[in-house]
Amino acid sequence: MEISAAGRLEVRITTADVGKRVSVRSLIEHEAPGEKFTDTVGVLTSWDNGVLLITRKSGESVRIAESALVAGKTVPAAPARRRGPAASYEELARVAARAWRPVESERLGEWELRAASGFTRRANSVLPLGAPDAPLDEALDAVRRWYGERGLPAYVQTATGAEGTQELLCAELERRGWVREVTAELWVGPLASIADRGDPAGVVLSRQAGEGWLARYQRKGVSEVALRVLESGPSVWFATVPGEGAQAPPAAIGRCVVDGRWAGFAAVEVDPALRRRGLATAVMAALARQALDEGASAAWLQVEADNAAARALYAGMGFAAHHAYHHYRAPEGAAAAGNRSS
Repeated sequence: MEISAAGRLEVRITTADVGKRVSVRSLIEHEAPGEKFTDTVGVLTSWDNGVLLITRKSGESVRIAESALVAGKTVPAAPARRRGPAASYEELARVAARAWRPVESERLGEWELRAASGFTRRANSVLPLGAPDAPLDEALDAVRRWYGERGLPAYVQTATGAEGTQELLCAELERRGWVREVTAELWVGPLASIADRGDPAGVVLSRQAGEGWLARYQRKGVSEVALRVLESGPSVWFATVPGEGAQAPPAAIGRCVVDGRWAGFAAVEVDPALRRRGLATAVMAALARQALDEGASAAWLQVEADNAAARALYAGMGFAAHHAYHHYRAPEGAAAAGNRSS
């Protein structure tokens, strides 16, 4: 924290620092014995009516009364990364978007409106990489109309926790009553070490998601639209470990999209009865070797915050979190207008 020459803690942030990454110390209102202060690090997303709103890397919003501030300062926009390949948020967001294409899209300035008959939020949400071509309220109204015409709920995908992410937009959406439904993280890691980890001898690679692969895929009743999304991307590969017996579903599956230096992994799933036998590692190793052959050198994947088993597996392979991403859903009908003016 900032300490003056006289040894006192000082608050060295003002309302002019909204939008910057800050570190603050504040008094705890109902402290436990021996605990009087708490530290908060994140983006200062607003400072109104004596209350600071700070958005942490995870996307959590913290409200702090101005009167409770003990110390505060601005800090670098993004801390130095210690693990994984270097990459900007925008680069990874565009790579991830190309790996999971919608069947329909439309531009709204630098926002991309995406739709795929409701198959996954990622393919049915706005990707706001920049500014829309209208004031925010007008842009959000246009988003709601566009998705409403397709019989879909309106979602906006945002990110937090890296330089160039959208903490300010998250705060504006929450102020207007948009509800964050899902939070996950995008992790990055070196590709070569993944290729060396497992024995891919029993893994079969294909360019299509065949019937066998789909039999293991967790999303049942996959439609033609879903297949178009699954098979979209610059260079898509599907991995299958055959099950025991001709009619048995696969023991394990996975998907990988190669895009320049990046290989994106998804849908790595294993028969629950066959877990902890290295099948997920073998699937990823086979896909990683294919990606290396195509010139990729770095890997990425997306994992939900509560998937402890997957997070442990990927951390052991050298992956680390790069940023968090969130899906905000528009409020219902009249609630939207009421929240917008507040």
